[in-house]
Amino acid sequence: MKIAIIGATGMVGREITVEALRRGHQVTAASRSGAAVEGAPAATPQALELGDSAALRSLAQSNDVIISATGPSRTGGDHDAWLAQNQQAFDAVGDTRILVVGGAGSLQLPDGSRLVDAPDFPDAYRSEALSAARLLDVLRSQPNRLDWTMLCPSPVITPGERTGNYTTARDEVAGPKISSQDFAVAMLDEVEHPAHRRARFTAAN
Repeated sequence: MKIAIIGATGMVGREITVEALRRGHQVTAASRSGAAVEGAPAATPQALELGDSAALRSLAQSNDVIISATGPSRTGGDHDAWLAQNQQAFDAVGDTRILVVGGAGSLQLPDGSRLVDAPDFPDAYRSEALSAARLLDVLRSQPNRLDWTMLCPSPVITPGERTGNYTTARDEVAGPKISSQDFAVAMLDEVEHPAHRRARFTAAN
């Protein structure tokens, strides 16, 4: 399968790239810099801006699946611009399947409230989490022609061990943490065996 990964040089994007190659897929690793992905020499690097509709359209036409692993700025960048760029990407991919890395903040607690709205949610991550939650709303508002899936991590995602074992849930928190390696496993399992088309789900160790 031909897979293009946008944001391939980030922590999550790199693990997804490595996992896709491990499974024998042909991978284009797209990022702003166009740099090679550490630990993934077989991936083809490509410089790409998320809002470049023409480049995204070409990428979608030459791949079976797009995986978007970008996030809003943590250093004061315009989150509205990031959301607008995502919309441009959704418009550009046509009928090519797109899987999107979401955020844990939009996941639901047992009382039905969102994790990001909890009083003890860290203030340092609240703005980022709210924008990621808005991205889910953007996806849910797309016309039915868009073949999308969003995979949200657990509240804590850090580099760790690839166990290949995880549990999933639809909208509620599935567990407290997941390794970035097992998050990538869950993403590629969804690529190869679609079970959440036009839906959001989450994974936890």
